[in-house]
Amino acid sequence: MTIQPGDAIPEVTLKRIREGMETLDTHALFDGRKAVLFGVPGAFTPTCSARHLPGFVEHFEQFRSRGIDVFCMAVNDPFVMKAWGESQQVPDGLQLLSDGNGDFTRALGLEMDASSSGMGVRSRRFALYVENGVVREAWIEEPGKFEVSSAEHVLAHLPG
Repeated sequence: MTIQPGDAIPEVTLKRIREGMETLDTHALFDGRKAVLFGVPGAFTPTCSARHLPGFVEHFEQFRSRGIDVFCMAVNDPFVMKAWGESQQVPDGLQLLSDGNGDFTRALGLEMDASSSGMGVRSRRFALYVENGVVREAWIEEPGKFEVSSAEHVLAHLPG
């Protein structure tokens, strides 16, 4: 079942590298805050690197000025996510999260089979607006599309 507005964020652990490897509980990440979580099929892939992540980097301060944290997630290992963030000059507050085994992606119901491209199971492209651990808005792309999960679209459609 695909995550919908009104659903709680499922509890799963993700990884992140800052001063070292960190294990993050999704409930701890999203409880008590406003956040946008956007998911991409893969770090260093064409649309993700040329358009999706750069849009959130460009508009990061607009999210922050509204009190919204920004998280990017992909089914990649944490070392790849760290290197991608460095290559994209991601600001410190925009957090890149690794769902290396796809557990969170499956729990959200947003997995896709990219085996035909040699990439295995990956995340569909999406963006979620979350308040205190509950999804308020969900923008989930059709396969091969990049329309509703862009930073610009999300900013224009945030509630309130």
